[in-house]
Amino acid sequence: MPYESTITFILDTICPWTYLAFIRLNKALASYRSKNPSSPASFTLQPAPYQLYPDFSTKGEDKYEWYKKEKYGGSEERMNMYADHMTKLGNIEGISFDFHGQIGNTLHAHRIIHYLLNSKSPAAAQKCLESLYKQYFEQQAHPSRPSTLVTACLAAGLTEEEARTLVDDESEGLGVTKAAIREQTGNGVDSVPYIVFEGRRRDFTLVGAKEVAEYEKILGQVAKECV
Repeated sequence: MPYESTITFILDTICPWTYLAFIRLNKALASYRSKNPSSPASFTLQPAPYQLYPDFSTKGEDKYEWYKKEKYGGSEERMNMYADHMTKLGNIEGISFDFHGQIGNTLHAHRIIHYLLNSKSPAAAQKCLESLYKQYFEQQAHPSRPSTLVTACLAAGLTEEEARTLVDDESEGLGVTKAAIREQTGNGVDSVPYIVFEGRRRDFTLVGAKEVAEYEKILGQVAKECV
């Protein structure tokens, strides 16, 4: 039996770097599995919640203006340079970044992902996360609006009724999600993406969005140390 390695992918759904890392890591996994069909290790990607800005309101505010003010001191030129840079990186990975729309609190997005991970499967949680990323970064969707969350639940395989019940009941899974966020903070996580590759002998941690080749190299190292 192959060694079963969990890849804990710690993220926030409004962080563009975690979107890049998510796409690149999945490309690395697909490439590694294709090249190593008899690998001594199998890998499961498991999302874990972290909030970069826990004090954001659920109402939200203009995303572009917030970035310009908070990240670039109100400079239009610096903001445009950042948007152009991220657009180029995104295009390489098939992401059409759009820095317009609303930015807001992500707690309930994490609640939905965490619920799906624990009650359905890691694959369902990933489908939900993929939808949340695409909606927020490419379609100007509000990160915590019920319509955004319902769409993500449907992408994960829930029925319309199941999705609306989960989204409307804001207490469902809220406590465990908050505890999971506190756990990441307690583990020293202070930025995302923060990715932990579980190994038989030791774990490997990568912070920040890396290239596909670097993720694939770590997968190979985990497998090598399983033998």
